[in-house]
Amino acid sequence: MEPLISLKKADILGGGEKVLYGVDLEIGRGDFVYIVGKVGTGKTSLIRSFTAENPLGGGEGTVCGFRLNHIRRRDIPFLRRRIGVVFQDFQLLSDRSVHDNLLFVLKATGWKEREKAEARIDEVLEAVAMTTKAHKFPHQLSGGEQQRIAIARALLNEPELILADEPTGNLDSETADGIMQLLTGLNREKGAAVVMVTHNRSIFEQYPGRVFVCTDESCREKVIDDIIDLDITL
Repeated sequence: MEPLISLKKADILGGGEKVLYGVDLEIGRGDFVYIVGKVGTGKTSLIRSFTAENPLGGGEGTVCGFRLNHIRRRDIPFLRRRIGVVFQDFQLLSDRSVHDNLLFVLKATGWKEREKAEARIDEVLEAVAMTTKAHKFPHQLSGGEQQRIAIARALLNEPELILADEPTGNLDSETADGIMQLLTGLNREKGAAVVMVTHNRSIFEQYPGRVFVCTDESCREKVIDDIIDLDITL
């Protein structure tokens, strides 16, 4: 089966400069993958290349069937509809309720039938155990609750791929554990691939997955025992 993400000798840009060189990776359907490394080693730049926010600086790349080297600007929204993105700082719209945050995304991605949109909102809120919070505004929710809503938003278009950039970075350990159980459960039960950037070593030790380490302008897959021996502040 064709991988969801394939990079071959890819150079990754960050701020217009190359931050990673010659990246080779393949991520398949149902994979759970961590991207780890020190601050400034290109982890977020790598994630942004998957959504075509950052163009490749060289090499080849394919994500969800779209060739990153030759993707047309008008096709980028279609690529992004197949990807769910979860941010560290939630990025919910503060001037509208949870329900209206989700409805806004559905309208923006082409959902026209209100009844189907409402049914989908109910489905994703149930998936993240937040059905009673639809009427709340973001400021009325805890950090963990806001992140659950952010995950619900990422699920709206039934993505093949979920990109999570430090999704537990602003959460206490107990709340972070709940978010990890949610993400690993979605990966296991829905089959969506998850690619997660994290600084937290305990997370990828407790919730096993494939691990890619960004260091010395490269990003390579490692086994846990090798990572423990590396000089990395996570």
